[in-house]
Amino acid sequence: MKKKVLAAILCAAMAVSACGGASSDNAGSSSSGETTQQAAEKAEEETTAEPSGDGGSQKLVLSTFGLSEDISAEEVYAPFEQEFNCEIVTETGGTNDRYTKLAADSQSTIDVIELSQAMTSKGIAEGLFEDIDLSKLENAADLITAAKTMAEEGQGVAYTINSIGIIYNPDAVGFEIKSFDDLWDPRLEGMVSIPEITTTFGPAMVYMASDHAGVDITSDNGEAAFQALTELKPNLVKTYAKSSDLINMFTSGEVAAAVVGDFGVPTIQAANPNVVYISPEVTYANFNIISITKNCKNKDLAYAYLNYRISQELQTKTGKALNEGPTNSKVTFTEEEAANMTYGAVAEGAKALDYTFVNGQLNSWIDQWNRIINN
Repeated sequence: MKKKVLAAILCAAMAVSACGGASSDNAGSSSSGETTQQAAEKAEEETTAEPSGDGGSQKLVLSTFGLSEDISAEEVYAPFEQEFNCEIVTETGGTNDRYTKLAADSQSTIDVIELSQAMTSKGIAEGLFEDIDLSKLENAADLITAAKTMAEEGQGVAYTINSIGIIYNPDAVGFEIKSFDDLWDPRLEGMVSIPEITTTFGPAMVYMASDHAGVDITSDNGEAAFQALTELKPNLVKTYAKSSDLINMFTSGEVAAAVVGDFGVPTIQAANPNVVYISPEVTYANFNIISITKNCKNKDLAYAYLNYRISQELQTKTGKALNEGPTNSKVTFTEEEAANMTYGAVAEGAKALDYTFVNGQLNSWIDQWNRIINN
């Protein structure tokens, strides 16, 4: 995408009208020490070597995660560009950095942004995104239940899903674990690890504890959940910040069971072949969400991209190429293809966290968590 970004910079300087226009934090400078003039000449040479479209094509500026960019360029962006005679210009980076940049720039050129569920909810509350008209998204009718409910409630359009399960060493545990409730079993004293509250799945631990207590978390803002977490504490060895931390913890025998996101399972099992992973009948989902910004200059093209992103055809490709759990219910995978993916019955049974509620409680939850779990 490098040449496309450079081309977009030159086009913007010439005031060519487009959907959003591209921007670059590094325009006119170079880490190799070249002058502004040299950088401009280099950009001009690269643009001349590979022209950007026919001069009449539209641009869509997409803020997205900086993972597997080459695969995304080939499997996701190129087919859309060809079908809609447009150019997708990407701005990549971490969720927090990209969100902060968008929120701070009232004249942002970003048209469409892909964020975590928590950050999307924050952006909706702060009025950064367009209210999505689902009637303009033909493929919205095919979304799995949780994703459809979120979209109908105005929480954004989910294009991929992951969830938590339990990974454990049967020999060390001595019994079969079947549900999250089993984590409270006294036989697991000093054997369990769970994600830290500030991680992607930290809030899901509070939901899980509230369900274990049999209380609707929104009815008491998590009071019963933290009582249940107090009861769980004797079984906890420690919390973890990254799923990769569990590799050494299982290898050394420090833990025998852990709650983990499905995306972390392959690397843990590769290092510890005797551990097994189970996804309980009822689990907790995390979605990546795509939204249209308030500043989008070409909303028709943006809606076309959202509809494309949740299509059966594309999600079949991205599931295989990027291991993205599909939110389109019509996507089908073999058992082998879906081995480490939130898919099928697991996806349909997954509970979506209400981050409008979570974000309002999070500071209080972090404080209680630190006093109960990390004390």
